[in-house]
Amino acid sequence: MVPKLVYDFAEGNKDMKDLLGGKGANLAEMTNLGLPVPPGFIISTEACRVYLETGAMPAELADEIDHHVSHLQQKMGKKLGQADDPLLVSVRSGAKFSMPGMMETVLNVGLNDDSVNGLAHQSGNPRFAWDAYRRLIQMFGKTVLDMPGDVFEDAIEAAKDAKGTTNDLDLDADDLRKLVGRFKASVREHTGRDFPQDPREQMELAIEAVFGSWNSERAVLYRRQERIPADLGTAVNICSMVFGNLGMDSGTGVAFTRDPSSGQPGVYGDYLQNAQGEDVVAGIRNTVPLADLEQIDKLSYDDLMTIMVKLEGHYRDLCDIEFTVERGKLWMLQTRVGKRTAGAAFRIATSLIDEGMISIDEALKRVTGAQLAQLMFPRFDADADKHLLTKAIGASPGAACGKVVFTSAAAVEAAERGEKVVLVRRETNPDDLHGMIAAQGILTSRGGKTSHAAVVARGMGKTCVCGAEELRVDISAKTIEVNGTSVVEGDVISIDGTTGEVFLGEVPVVPSPVVQYFEGTLDHAADDLVASVHRLISHADDVRRLQVRTNADNGEDSARARRFGAQGIGLCRTEHMFLGERREAIERLILAEEDADRDAALAELEPLQREDFCEILDAMDGQPVTIRLIDPPLHEFLPSMEELAVKVALAEERGEDPGRDATLLSAVRRLHEQNPMLGLRGVRLGLVIPGLFAMQVRAIASAAARLKKQGKDPRPEIMIPLVGAVQELELARDEVAQVLREVSEAEGVDVSSPIGTMIELPRAALTAGQIAESAEFFSFGTNDLTQTTWGFSRDDVEGAFFSRYLEKGIFAVSPFESIDRDGVGALVRLGAERGRETRPDLKLGICGEHGGDPDSIHFFHEVGLDYVSCSPFRIPVARLEAGRAAL
Repeated sequence: MVPKLVYDFAEGNKDMKDLLGGKGANLAEMTNLGLPVPPGFIISTEACRVYLETGAMPAELADEIDHHVSHLQQKMGKKLGQADDPLLVSVRSGAKFSMPGMMETVLNVGLNDDSVNGLAHQSGNPRFAWDAYRRLIQMFGKTVLDMPGDVFEDAIEAAKDAKGTTNDLDLDADDLRKLVGRFKASVREHTGRDFPQDPREQMELAIEAVFGSWNSERAVLYRRQERIPADLGTAVNICSMVFGNLGMDSGTGVAFTRDPSSGQPGVYGDYLQNAQGEDVVAGIRNTVPLADLEQIDKLSYDDLMTIMVKLEGHYRDLCDIEFTVERGKLWMLQTRVGKRTAGAAFRIATSLIDEGMISIDEALKRVTGAQLAQLMFPRFDADADKHLLTKAIGASPGAACGKVVFTSAAAVEAAERGEKVVLVRRETNPDDLHGMIAAQGILTSRGGKTSHAAVVARGMGKTCVCGAEELRVDISAKTIEVNGTSVVEGDVISIDGTTGEVFLGEVPVVPSPVVQYFEGTLDHAADDLVASVHRLISHADDVRRLQVRTNADNGEDSARARRFGAQGIGLCRTEHMFLGERREAIERLILAEEDADRDAALAELEPLQREDFCEILDAMDGQPVTIRLIDPPLHEFLPSMEELAVKVALAEERGEDPGRDATLLSAVRRLHEQNPMLGLRGVRLGLVIPGLFAMQVRAIASAAARLKKQGKDPRPEIMIPLVGAVQELELARDEVAQVLREVSEAEGVDVSSPIGTMIELPRAALTAGQIAESAEFFSFGTNDLTQTTWGFSRDDVEGAFFSRYLEKGIFAVSPFESIDRDGVGALVRLGAERGRETRPDLKLGICGEHGGDPDSIHFFHEVGLDYVSCSPFRIPVARLEAGRAAL
């Protein structure tokens, strides 16, 4: 059977988003709830996928559309193209996941040179009819015929100049009739064809344009940014038009059932009289607060409030609603679970628990580690001296400072130079996405909390201030004038996305209350946001199976990590202890050619190591501390061969004795490696340099013995790095075990410790069953495992070509940022399974950077690891995500 490709609104529901897209599924849901939704139908994502694969519409699609158009015409009592009272429809995109403004929409489809007169007569409002026709040609020209938007904008500006006004509403019917003529002439000039007069042709071309917009540059970029799969496709929603631009008794708006910025209940949204929907979301005219609708049209306001309560109760979440009032009649055009700021997400989740709408498990599912990370960013110091330029609408919270830029291209270029910028625009549009991603924050002089800038910024977690009406933004001159102050491109400003304040210069920042809570300096009851975070992360701790440890190699980081909730240390890197003043000693150790020189260097290092381990084990008293024996790429601890060669050459040129430099140069050349990351490091270094591992283990064991004698509970675990063969591990383990026995006997205290290894080479994962015979635990070092699996040198490739790989879709995200499930992840899964086949009680952990990545944590839970380990500031994120993974 040929699959069904088109669905009436009454045939769908909110659970059919895969097939009908989010917009269509929710239109169907509202229809079935009995809400006032204009009739229409949905072309499924399946049809889009066929189009994207073949470049042509499915053969059977036209007949299905004809059937639904006929049904719609019967229901509405009017026809497409009907001269006296035409049926007009909108053609709108609607993917499974919300992609605000990234794909195409065409309104007023069905108007032509004949039916515009019928619409004028039927509505009794010629201005409205000609405004609707000019909107159709403008949107059709840009989205379907790929004409530059400036062609239409310039014509509108010229018409307003000729009228001596700056307001679109001052253009009368005759002005708009002339504007339509100019628009049609522009279409002919740019495309070589006339604007199509057949309504069915208009619809077909618009549908094809919507399908094609799935792969537009901005849509691809947005999907990559939001990690939306590229193969979903978009549905197309054909909806009978209702008009908010019929006069002052009509209008359009966007409403939220709660404040998407703060999460507080109340009446939030924007309304614009005598306007169509794109006027609100584009931010080209400043709106009035939704609450003003009560005075403008109380009946519509009351109906809207009732519907909002019904929708929030039905969806059990914050709802984002688009509506139109047509001559006093309220129509619902869209609803969806609304995008919200990180703070709003936590507040709303806990409020809905208290209101009995959702369980605490469901609430935990609705917040993310990425949102928690946003809440840990610093904020502006309220006590700092500040030069306030203006105050507008705080549309997306955060504290952003940077140089002013006026174009997206300038923002991208500056970010590539490593500069922080704030993108300033009159209003943003979907083509500004590149610049919005590159900028620290966005500032617009127009629009409100529902404008394009606000919605996209909230979705990305970017700081945004909108509707700064006092700003006179001159894009061409690259200046801002505000209250007698001039700001030029390159000047630094600071914007507060919570308060809406805009400051000249850089404002100092202070820690967020959430960080203060985790640090233990702020009680969770002192702040409502902190209270919400405390409630949900406490529940995450109750339900999670994965433990969360930290990566730390000094006492200060260890103590901080413990305050943040770490359950031990998963990776203590001992090579970091040999930097600074100690570098010379390890350098002498590596370069030593005589046993006496090597032993002297080891003797110098051992007490320093012992003190290091005492500090760390004491800070983590009672918690496991996995200490990785030294694992440096050798070049990090050797003098630069190039610098030594220059010194020796200069000395010889001057007739001087190069002395020790010549000896060092000879030794460094002897040890020089073409690829140090795959050279003499890890277990190899321990086996080649006698006494190196023994010195470290004695220091660990002696530190543990000292603390035990003080009545403390040190729990070191000794990890041998870069093992590729079980024979390497057996030799190193024998040495480690012997030293532990010797120290236990000498100190009179049992300092035996678990001995394990890092799995960071593909061969180690493949032979994990053998390696587990000698290892009591595995820790997957996914940084090196990613390098060796992909054949990437992390230090080189990220700057060399990763950006191109991301642009071309080879990566959705860097494999060093989020685990590559199909490759590296498969090795982790295999290593875990084979290791536990040999040793069922084998403890498994992860200590690469992936240990703090939300998506990766879910994978590690699925694979069955026992713990993840990450940097101290990522511990709260890991705790939260480990809880979410367990649900």
